[in-house]
Amino acid sequence: MPLPFRDNSSSGRKSSQQQRYTPLHESIPEEVQDDRRYSETFTLSDLSDPDLDEDSRIKLRRVDNAKRSNEASAYANRRSTDVEAYLDSITEAEQELLAAARQYELTDDSDDGDYTVKKKGHHRRTSSFRRHTPRTGWRAYYYSRWLWRTLVVIFVALGMMVWAFLNLAWSEDEFERDITPAESWFPTPKGGALEEWAEDYRKAEALVSQMTLIEKINITTGIGWQMGLCVGNTGSADLVKFPSLCLQDGPLGLRYADLISAFPAGITTGATWNRDLIRQRGAALGEEARLKGVNVLLGPSMGSLGMMPAGGRNWESFGSDPVLQGVTAAETIRGIQSNGVMATAKHYILNEQEHFRQANEWGIPSAMSSNVGDRALHEVFAWPFAESIRADVASVMCAYQMVNNSHACENSKLLNGILKDEMGFQGFVQSDWLAQRSGINSALGGLDMSMPGDGLHWADGRSLWGPELTRAVLNTSVPMDRLNDMVTRIVASWYHLGQDLWPRPAPDGDGGPTFSSWTNDEVGWLHQGSPDDEAYGIVNRFINAQGEGENAHSIIARKVAAEGIVMVKNNQNTLPLSRRPVSPSGGPYRVGVYGDDAGPAGGPNACPDRGCNQGTLAMGWGSGTVEFPYLISPIDALNTAWATEIDMHSYMRNAVMPADAADRDLCLVFANADSGEGYISSGGINGDRSNLFLQKGGDSLIKTVANNCGGPTVVVVHAVGPVVVESWIDLPGVAAVLFAHLPGQESGNALVDVLFGEVDASGRLPYTVGKRLADYGPGAQVLYEPNAPVPQVDFTDGLYIDHRYFDRHNITPRFEFGFGLSYATFELAELQVNALQSKSRLPASRPPAMISPPEYDPEPPRNESFFFPPGFNVVSKYIYPYLPSLDGTAPANYTHYPIGYDKPQTPSQAGGGLGGNPSLFEEMANVEVQVRNTGPRSGQTVVQMYVSFPEEVTEEGDWVEVHDRSSSKTKIERVPEKIDFPVRVLRNFTKVALEPGEAQTVSMSLSRKDLSYWSVRQQNWVMPDGDFEIWVGQSSRDLPLRGYY
Repeated sequence: MPLPFRDNSSSGRKSSQQQRYTPLHESIPEEVQDDRRYSETFTLSDLSDPDLDEDSRIKLRRVDNAKRSNEASAYANRRSTDVEAYLDSITEAEQELLAAARQYELTDDSDDGDYTVKKKGHHRRTSSFRRHTPRTGWRAYYYSRWLWRTLVVIFVALGMMVWAFLNLAWSEDEFERDITPAESWFPTPKGGALEEWAEDYRKAEALVSQMTLIEKINITTGIGWQMGLCVGNTGSADLVKFPSLCLQDGPLGLRYADLISAFPAGITTGATWNRDLIRQRGAALGEEARLKGVNVLLGPSMGSLGMMPAGGRNWESFGSDPVLQGVTAAETIRGIQSNGVMATAKHYILNEQEHFRQANEWGIPSAMSSNVGDRALHEVFAWPFAESIRADVASVMCAYQMVNNSHACENSKLLNGILKDEMGFQGFVQSDWLAQRSGINSALGGLDMSMPGDGLHWADGRSLWGPELTRAVLNTSVPMDRLNDMVTRIVASWYHLGQDLWPRPAPDGDGGPTFSSWTNDEVGWLHQGSPDDEAYGIVNRFINAQGEGENAHSIIARKVAAEGIVMVKNNQNTLPLSRRPVSPSGGPYRVGVYGDDAGPAGGPNACPDRGCNQGTLAMGWGSGTVEFPYLISPIDALNTAWATEIDMHSYMRNAVMPADAADRDLCLVFANADSGEGYISSGGINGDRSNLFLQKGGDSLIKTVANNCGGPTVVVVHAVGPVVVESWIDLPGVAAVLFAHLPGQESGNALVDVLFGEVDASGRLPYTVGKRLADYGPGAQVLYEPNAPVPQVDFTDGLYIDHRYFDRHNITPRFEFGFGLSYATFELAELQVNALQSKSRLPASRPPAMISPPEYDPEPPRNESFFFPPGFNVVSKYIYPYLPSLDGTAPANYTHYPIGYDKPQTPSQAGGGLGGNPSLFEEMANVEVQVRNTGPRSGQTVVQMYVSFPEEVTEEGDWVEVHDRSSSKTKIERVPEKIDFPVRVLRNFTKVALEPGEAQTVSMSLSRKDLSYWSVRQQNWVMPDGDFEIWVGQSSRDLPLRGYY
């Protein structure tokens, strides 16, 4: 996604805006001078909390002292074995170098936990080098030549051992890793073969057929970073009146826009398990985007899926389960697109960690490769994207990293084979910002739009497409058919969402975008990223998109934030609190509020892209954030929450004394854990979390307060994902615990709603809370150090994500997936499983295509001009489709096509409709269960349905030789291959609200796909023979009802 920004006082452009930003090149930094060369890191284990495991150790970068030209001469005399002679000849320069080790000390002087290195005073150690000092005992041996020779031998031996281990690791045989290599799938399936999009493609064909080659190129290529008002802007096709499209982050609101809402993050939304509320949030997101003139909203996110619980961007998505993610993403998309705004399903696919996600960001020239098998890819990581396509999403964003050693934005198997053929995707594929790593290969591999247009480096105005794509089409290295399909997919999506009816953008009309991402002033530069262009105009119209009155989006934001709070502990019904509490002492009720996370600190927008952990945590950091219009902190809401006079003391810091809690009748403790996108580091967190512990001393704060509070302690955790709570969860003083996730602008209000029982505690965990990071399995660990020139991350356990891994290995979690307490109690009974269809092993055959995609002239045009028009004003760094000359445009025999390009693939039997073969989504069974509220108050619960596949499922395996001992003959037979399954998989859920004593029958369905597995051999979804066990309950380990199908 787009780069961070920082102040640029040298731009020479004046504005009343306080912050003026400029992009950074190549390495996307936490600090500009830090290139994250991990070979220059070391671990300071002595800085770790002795109570924590190895995962909590802090990494510090070795200080690279100034490289002076006299360093070489300073070391020249070290070849001598006579140490005394060497010390006699030491230079002043070397004395300074030798003293450098004593020149620095480690300090922690930042509020957010950043470790910095500071200089001490300069003290030369000349007294250490006096000549002929008598030495006895161990010192004599220390300075003897034998010690030095011994040390040399030891270091050489250690170096050889390290070299041998690295060589072994980096040269590991690919076949031993049991990972499917990158496959080829060509050519790209053309859009327009499905009935649902037929009319849109008919309109698109009519428009595209009138376009010049230059206009077609313009539509597929972004105009460059900061060259328009949005974070992404396409070129226009002026002759046919097709406008430039505005693409804008993000998944929880409009980034860099004014008068918008900061909604709860994806992880909070997933924790609601409320389909209706999720769609309402999506509709509000879409409405704000529409009012601001955004064509393409860059969300929702369903990748990261959460395979790695410490992954930096997990909070942008909805939880660590493919079905939960799929349902939540689909409802969000339906809400967004109900306003005519194109939604974007991202990041496709396997963008599960921030470390090494893209080239040059982490001090190495290559992005990592996420390696996965075909079955895990289909059943886990691609599942939410298939559901998004079923929900009719218009755009898919490909990820930064490689998949099976092929970049995701040119991986033909992923884009052509799975997305466009198998899943029937009719929209367009856009790159993440600078995720495109090739020109011709990405076009052939299935990419349709390059964002932001710049090529291999940030904001340099040099595109991999633009004029290069013009040249490639003319010389036929990129077929004209492929370009026409790219353009038609984009234009058809525009028609599909009814954007042809929107007002024309300025200057032809009063359409959007109605804001600028780069300034808050009404008038600003039209091409902010150009160093020499002086064009300016009205860029901000200050349109309020937040809604008003009963339609205010703050109402939806508050509901989502409240329902996304998960209560995991509530001893003796400590919660809900009373608004009229009575103190045991007879005086005013005494409340203590503790922790930096309870207050506003330096304000919600203190750091660009929310890139620091200060004050209450309401969203993570990175491109998926927004500018808070306001943020109600917990202490703000608590100050007005009581209906009677109380004595409330607040300690907005994480270091408190026991006496600060001893006289309190109630203690409310706030702690958090933050993370975000990899271009920012804060508090020692480099995108991905280093561990799952609370940050900034949160664990110590909770223990101090809970062990000393005069009354019960209620803990509130704001976090980006699961946190390890073992050091304090069982303390007698900890009476209640709320996981409030990332609640957005209405944080404090939503929390008070739940604390005081105005709203039931109805959130359920969208992930598993383990007792330690290792509980999630070796395949769930972030790769923090490069393990090869191209770092390799193998998802060999990908089928067993999160709770599936805990079940498979019988690991007891602290809190299981789907768990959450309510203020009401519920009883489930009378389970009935009704078969709707008879079982059959395979879905129906792929339906034949009844509609033909658009057809155009397959030859590139020769009678058009491809040069800049006469008198054209060229804006520096703006990306144009024009050519400076016709060099390289003559048709030639191009020989560098990707492997497999000349072998067309047969359409998949798993395809044929939006999301896949329509037969996959036919209902096979219906499950009914009665739910009764047995508590004294109204409340909500989430009824969850899990499926266990039949046992002893096999497929025909490989042909092998079998020796018949009785006849001494050899014959060839197929050996059955056992198919393993998770113990249980989530397949459906519904949230139900009931009054005290009320009962309701809940109905949930099971589709063919729900009851099938992906057969790698048959390349299709297969329903195995045997009985399926159906489990229904209120969490993944609270499943009292069982039935069979």
